[in-house]
Amino acid sequence: MTATVPAAVPSAADPVRPSAAPVARFRRARPDLLVCAPLLAVILLVQGWNITAFPALSDDEGTYLSQAWAVQQGQGLAHYTYWYDHPPLGWIQLALVTWVPSAIAPPSMAVGSMRCVMLLVTAVSAVLLFVLARRLGLPRWAAALGMALFGLSPLSVVLQREIFLDNIAVMWMLLAFVLAASPSRHLWHHFGAGVAAATAVLSKETMLVVLPALLVTMWRHSHRDTRKFAVTGAVTACVLIGLCYPLYALLKGELWPGPGHVSLTDGILFQMRRTGSGSIFSAHSGAHAVLNSWLYYDRVLPLGGLAAVVLLLLTAYWSGTGRAVFGPVLAAALLAAVAMRPTGYLPAMYVIQALPFLALSLAGLAVAGTGLAERVARRVRRVAAARLLRWSAVGALGALTAAVVVPNWYDGDRSVETIDANAAYRSAALWMATKAGDPARTRVLVDDALWLDLVHQGYRPGTGVIWFYKADLDPAVSKTMPHGYRDIDYVVATPTVRRDAVNLPTVRAALDHSETVAAFGSGDNRIEIRRVPKEADGHPRVPQSPNSSRKDG
Repeated sequence: MTATVPAAVPSAADPVRPSAAPVARFRRARPDLLVCAPLLAVILLVQGWNITAFPALSDDEGTYLSQAWAVQQGQGLAHYTYWYDHPPLGWIQLALVTWVPSAIAPPSMAVGSMRCVMLLVTAVSAVLLFVLARRLGLPRWAAALGMALFGLSPLSVVLQREIFLDNIAVMWMLLAFVLAASPSRHLWHHFGAGVAAATAVLSKETMLVVLPALLVTMWRHSHRDTRKFAVTGAVTACVLIGLCYPLYALLKGELWPGPGHVSLTDGILFQMRRTGSGSIFSAHSGAHAVLNSWLYYDRVLPLGGLAAVVLLLLTAYWSGTGRAVFGPVLAAALLAAVAMRPTGYLPAMYVIQALPFLALSLAGLAVAGTGLAERVARRVRRVAAARLLRWSAVGALGALTAAVVVPNWYDGDRSVETIDANAAYRSAALWMATKAGDPARTRVLVDDALWLDLVHQGYRPGTGVIWFYKADLDPAVSKTMPHGYRDIDYVVATPTVRRDAVNLPTVRAALDHSETVAAFGSGDNRIEIRRVPKEADGHPRVPQSPNSSRKDG
């Protein structure tokens, strides 16, 4: 037993000594560190290997990184007119993380090389998930299982490598859950949970869906006497920080629609009116194709996690484990419900937001299963047998997991670690750097995956190297092209450019009236460099003005 010593009044000769509580807490956490640290090293090794070569560079990655570059360069919130498509906090954080490597070696500010910064986000998220599992009462082995499911699933390896706002938002939302489930129940922990939740939503607005689950977690883990203060403080912090976004638009005079400017209202309406992806249960819908793309890499985490969510929700009333992990389970259920709605747009990166909660649900179901085995043994009043049966169940579960999951994941992760899907992009960038002519006098349409590469090669950002959407959709760009496609020198026709040119008249005309001068890759993934004849239809191109590029932030 430890005797309680009355506190003494400190004097000048007897300085106050720090409490030993943090040291004791660290000592108790050392077994967790011994489990978490090696597992984290494995996750980072798997996710970091071949990260620049797979998966193929995406236009979304290039857009977020280019917007971060614009923030770094002091050119506003985007490399073109910022039109409130997403809150800007996500790529502002990205700009802070990528500032050091871009300052040391500016050409490294490209999508492939900057994927390495996502390893930092993955590392923080994986550790937060482990801590959350422990704070929810899951045993150490179950917390490690959830962390491994989250970080080593081939689906996670592919999507967490990519520069997506969803990955940043997940990190902040996991921090909010960790603070909400704080065992010390300090009011500032719950206030911090509200701040972290608002940061998650301002990083990717779809995180709004998870807020009810966070509120449930906070309610369950707050002290009864201070619960009202804790929840009120968290909600107030979340709302006040969230209101900074519309306040920014209001101060810019861009809250409501009007002539000659973008608006937050138009951005919200655009997102709400986007063409729906259909039902995931319809074999010919876009949503079903997105679901198949997830299941191509892994079926265990999406389908197994969803089954665990259903079982834990059904048994939460009488299952201690189900009640313990109810918050993350509810978060996964809410995200799944949104994905299953028959109307609305379902992006491929949406599943990123559900991955940690699906992993925790599977870990919780594993704990519930072993606990059930122990309770069966206790029915016959044999404590030793109960413990033996419980650990036998854990061993059987591990063996089953190894037999079913490991072969599937090995094949998926091996392809992720060995395939070079970006050789064609690198070849196209090299060709444009060496054979396209003077970058300062050449105008080229590209997707955003290559935009920064060409900027570093000397092409004029904005109207020299043009993100192909902006040739038709941004008046600040289209007014510098009075002859339309005739003012273009080259089109780098990536799969994204060819696919979306159908709805972009200028881009489509440039493709139709150009000739292929170089091609890289094969099949649907090939990249063609197409040259527009110098005086198509007898209309000479307008030379670029040195001041023709202007960004609005």
